[in-house]
Amino acid sequence: MSARLLRRLPTTLVNRIAAGEVVERPASAVKELVENAIDAGARRIAVTLKEGGRSFISVVDDGVGMTPDELKLAVERHCTSKLPDDDLTHISTLGFRGEALPSIASVSRFTLTSRPAGADSAWSLEIEGGTHVRPGGEPRPVAHPPGTRVEVRDLFFATPARLKFLKEPRTESGHVADAMRRLAMAHPGIAFRLESEERTLIDLAAGHPTLLEKADAARLERLGAIMGREFADNAIAIDANREGFRLSGFAGLPTLNRPTSQHQYLFVNGRPVRDKLLAGAVRGAYQDFLARDRHPMVALFLEAPPEMVDVNVHPAKTEVRFRDAGIVRGLIVGALRTALAAAGHRASTTVSEAALGAFRPHTGYSSSLPMGGGGLSTVPRGLAEAAAQFMAPLDAPSARVEMPAGEIAAGNYPLGVARAQLHETYIVAQTDQGVVIVDQHAAHERLLHERLKNQLSADGVKRQALLLPEVVELGEDGARRLAVRAAELAEMGLVLEPFGLGAVVVRETPAVLGEVDLQGLVRDLADELAEMGDHMALKEKVEQVCGTLACHTSVRAGRRLTVEEMNALLRQMEATPHSGQCNHGRPTYVELKLADIERLFGRR
Repeated sequence: MSARLLRRLPTTLVNRIAAGEVVERPASAVKELVENAIDAGARRIAVTLKEGGRSFISVVDDGVGMTPDELKLAVERHCTSKLPDDDLTHISTLGFRGEALPSIASVSRFTLTSRPAGADSAWSLEIEGGTHVRPGGEPRPVAHPPGTRVEVRDLFFATPARLKFLKEPRTESGHVADAMRRLAMAHPGIAFRLESEERTLIDLAAGHPTLLEKADAARLERLGAIMGREFADNAIAIDANREGFRLSGFAGLPTLNRPTSQHQYLFVNGRPVRDKLLAGAVRGAYQDFLARDRHPMVALFLEAPPEMVDVNVHPAKTEVRFRDAGIVRGLIVGALRTALAAAGHRASTTVSEAALGAFRPHTGYSSSLPMGGGGLSTVPRGLAEAAAQFMAPLDAPSARVEMPAGEIAAGNYPLGVARAQLHETYIVAQTDQGVVIVDQHAAHERLLHERLKNQLSADGVKRQALLLPEVVELGEDGARRLAVRAAELAEMGLVLEPFGLGAVVVRETPAVLGEVDLQGLVRDLADELAEMGDHMALKEKVEQVCGTLACHTSVRAGRRLTVEEMNALLRQMEATPHSGQCNHGRPTYVELKLADIERLFGRR
């Protein structure tokens, strides 16, 4: 290449190219500016938008502020106060490149105003499309309280092609709100406010000083304000350490789940990130408790030694790279599984709330019915219909009522004592505080699942030989997949072998399962093996395989139980981890508090 074709690009063009990497949309600009405010020690940060940030963005903070000389440096590329030792391996701030302000200023009409604490006045400078408005780029004195104010007008006016890729204002405002919520989760001691078109989208007060002394309590309060009170009520605290890494935060119970993973928030050294490794670790930790199309709600905060994580791999700093990814993944999976196991049989309160909601009025009122005291009261039609379906006559074939001999005290057991079996499927138990309704099949499925896992990790799954081996027709591909994995399946208690072309014969099954739907079980296993691929060992998917085995048992499905059997099932649930949900994340029981039931009938 001829040397005369090479030239140095103009500074303004260089800044616009950098802006294309750092500032993708209004939310990117707000994120950078809010991070700067956090690094400046702000305790209050207020953001205002117009047209979703396209025409106007204002970020105001009460941080340390800047002197006139610092203002001039702040809008120069690669000028920063956040790398005092020029060491990229020990980054302790959210920003460190010194690119945000010059990049934003190069594609907008930009005003930066700041006043240090204790200074007599504030100073301001203006830039349009990367060029200083005042000759020499000197700041001018203005009136402004201590702190910093950044105004961004007509974002991307200098790069109109970028404007074509922006969405509707409401969509862009939503992206800004999401970016701010993520930062707010990691900093409960800071107040955040976001206004758009005179509507308040976020208004989060700083945590109370006494609450901030208890880091977990302050964090949970902030998470509840953002993710919803139901998350705060059904979250399990996480706190684990491994080889210099610490994981804290909160994870929702499996029965509190969502159809997408958008309610999973991950932070590394206070920085919100979207990392496939971390997301995959969360998915792996919950795979034993949720259906494949459901996702848990989590907010996890990883503190990593600075030299063990590289935050400089993405211009927007939304991705990180770990020196030893295996340690991090193992820490997340182990911490989550330990916390979920410690939750025991607990299920989320949303389950009982949904059940109570089914009894509340929906469409008007039915006729008046006599109530206590001889008066008349109206019963909601929704309640009357639900009650009519639920309260089966005691002499009906599907209802079974037995009282425990000697009248066991319900208060001795969290899930109470059995009082009835309805439709040969649901156990009704009485506690001191209310009523528990158990899906006996779902509960037994979880108990079998856990028993299979325990046997497998101990001395292997005990097997029982079939009196008459059963042939299952699968097709050539399915039969081949099972035959290749026959030795691994045998370790899990299922002994089978090829039988002609496109079929297998099952000779032994896990003893703990009892009677099994072998046809459905074997076909499901063949389908799952197709998804796993031949390269993955079944031990890596032990929870999934055990879940499939347990799902096809018919020991407890549609069977009439004695009171002793019902109570035995309740006691096993109380002693078994994860028994509050089946293998697909559905609840195994619903608890209705007596106070809530009394409110339904107007007694409270």
